[in-house]
Amino acid sequence: MRLPAPRIAPLTDSELTPEAREALAALPDYAQAFNIFRTQAHNPDALKAFLTWGNYVLSPRNSLSERHRELAILRVGFLCRAGYEFAQHTVIGLRSGISAAEIAAIKQGAAAAGWNPLEAAILSACDELVGNHHISDDTWAALAPLGDTGRVDLVYTVGQYTQVSMLLNSCGVQLDPGLPRDPDLG
Repeated sequence: MRLPAPRIAPLTDSELTPEAREALAALPDYAQAFNIFRTQAHNPDALKAFLTWGNYVLSPRNSLSERHRELAILRVGFLCRAGYEFAQHTVIGLRSGISAAEIAAIKQGAAAAGWNPLEAAILSACDELVGNHHISDDTWAALAPLGDTGRVDLVYTVGQYTQVSMLLNSCGVQLDPGLPRDPDLG
């Protein structure tokens, strides 16, 4: 975690406006209490727009497989030092079939042992997009199995989770109860 306390505190039930309640109602019941969404509920219109786009990125409409999407999200969360994002998506990644050993390897990136060529290219693309806002020709070519739609969806996914990481880090969103703090992310 970048900050020891929130700069913008998540809204409590008693602080929610009718507009904030409406925006949160678009989420599954279990997610309505998450600090990320309760923090964004300060601006219900922005939260609604955020959820519309985020729901695309996390849905089957995104052409990336669930595994590929979660590899990218976890790598971006780690690169951005977003402890909240990495913790939330560790849970999602494990449910999507990524092993605990692979989650540890994500921190090492494409050079870690065990990645197939496409997975290594996805991790490299994350590094390039976060660091340089551009995918190199070699990495673009290695992403060919994703097709043009998949390559664009990868850029969308990395962009979305870079934005999410900036929000989490800057607002000081703290871990939800039960999420373990990653020792490599403070």
